[in-house]
Amino acid sequence: MPDIFTSPAKTPASPHKTPTTKLTHIGKVKKSRSVDEYSAVMRKERPTRSHWRSYMPKPERTSFDTQTSDEQIILLLRPHPITLLKQVVIITVAVVLPLLSGSSFFTSFLPGSYILGLNLGWYLLTFSYALATFLIWFYSVFIITDERVIDVDFVSLLFKDVSSAKIDVIQDISSKTGGFLASVLDYGTVYIQTAGEQREIQFENIPHPARVAALLNELLLEEEREKAEGRVQ
Repeated sequence: MPDIFTSPAKTPASPHKTPTTKLTHIGKVKKSRSVDEYSAVMRKERPTRSHWRSYMPKPERTSFDTQTSDEQIILLLRPHPITLLKQVVIITVAVVLPLLSGSSFFTSFLPGSYILGLNLGWYLLTFSYALATFLIWFYSVFIITDERVIDVDFVSLLFKDVSSAKIDVIQDISSKTGGFLASVLDYGTVYIQTAGEQREIQFENIPHPARVAALLNELLLEEEREKAEGRVQ
C-alpha cells in the first residue's frame, strides 16, 4: 500500500510552525515561511488530526513516500464521499439480496448447507468489493505541499499511478463545479496546467475546488515573492 501515514519516528515539519531555512533537493538555499503568513485560505484552517477526511488542511502525522525531509504538506485531499454513492448502493443491495431471496423458488429446493455455502460465498464477494472500494478511495489522494502538487491514483493493491509537478512550473489553474448536487455539496475538479513533462494534473471530485484553486494561486505568488526577495539563491 502507499506509504501515506508516518510512524512517530518520521514526522515531517508542520506547515504552521515557525519559519525555517532549508536546503532543497536541487541544492538551493531557501528561507521558508509558515503557510499561515502568506495564505489567507490556510490561515482560516485548523490542523487536521483525523486521517479519514476528504479535506485535510495542514494534516498532522502524515507523509508520503517521496517526500523530502523539509517538504511540508499543506493540504491533502480525497474525492468527496458522495462520489461513492453508487458503490454504497451496490453494496447495500448485495447485503440485503440474500435475505430477500432466502425463501425464493430458486433456492427452496436446495439443502440448507448448500444455501449457507452460497450465502457465505456471496457475502465474501461483497466484502471484497467493499474493501477494494474503500482502499481505492482512501489511498487515491491529491497532495499540495510548499514545493509540489502530487496526484496519487491508487488503482489496486498492486498498482498506483503517481504524477507531480513543482509549484514554479504551474502556468494556469482553474476549477469546475457541474450539476446541482456538486453545487450544493461544493465539490468539483481543479485543473492544473504546467510547463513540465506532465502537462495537466487534475484533482477530480474534490471538496471546495474554488478554495483549493485559491490556495494554489497563493503558493504561486509566494514562489514569485521568494525569487524577488532573494530567498531562493
